[in-house]
Amino acid sequence: MNSFVSLCRRLRGQAPRAAFVLLAFGIGSAAMAATPPQDGTTPGVPDTMQQRVAACTSCHGAHGEGSADNVAIPRLAGKPVGYLMQQLEYFQTGQRRHAPMEYVVRQLSPAYLRDIAAYFAQQDVPYRRQPVPAVSAETLRRGEQLVLRGDSTRGVPSCVSCHGAKLTGVEPMMPGLMGLSYDYLNTQLVSWRTRQRAAEGPYCMGVVANRMRESDIAAVSAWLAGQEPPADMHPVAASAHTEPLPGWCVMGKSGAGQ
Repeated sequence: MNSFVSLCRRLRGQAPRAAFVLLAFGIGSAAMAATPPQDGTTPGVPDTMQQRVAACTSCHGAHGEGSADNVAIPRLAGKPVGYLMQQLEYFQTGQRRHAPMEYVVRQLSPAYLRDIAAYFAQQDVPYRRQPVPAVSAETLRRGEQLVLRGDSTRGVPSCVSCHGAKLTGVEPMMPGLMGLSYDYLNTQLVSWRTRQRAAEGPYCMGVVANRMRESDIAAVSAWLAGQEPPADMHPVAASAHTEPLPGWCVMGKSGAGQ
């Protein structure tokens, strides 16, 4: 298993198909290693949390800090537990599509998924600043407007109305936006527009993203990625979030955190 993890780390930036093959092999190896021998002796691989999340950390980093080289491998550390649990459930049911992730979680129980979500939610590692493309001052002003005030003429709510005044997320379901790269933010907004990402109930982010112009998506991504993350990046408690959600949007219904 250790050699598999090492190899996966070296190949993070390579083709998704290669990553899928390696990940499939790794999960199978982990399952065999964790099976008690028939003679009753102690298995060679301990059943620790680190071992359970080994397939996750081989791509997402030792503490879920994400990959600096691949925008498709996001940070998990410190995100709200309910949000992480919900995304794992979406991959398991096919509501969110990514072959390696679907394979990893396919046979895992709800309790196992909850353990994984709780583990990464508790991780506290520094955020890496990543390059922001050069954009005009007008683009940055537009991004700031949308993030902090929204655009009532297009029916676009502000980002802070859902993701918190500091944009660090709101427990138990809203992820933070600060500290994320331009490429990741831009890619996810496009994914919401094209329904490559899923959500329970009203398709809130899909609605928002489709009310934004392509230039708006670039502006929001550039402004957010260019901000200095606050010292405290933890998501705030739901009770501390005073901004009302848009009337047509509700939080997800994942059992995590409830």
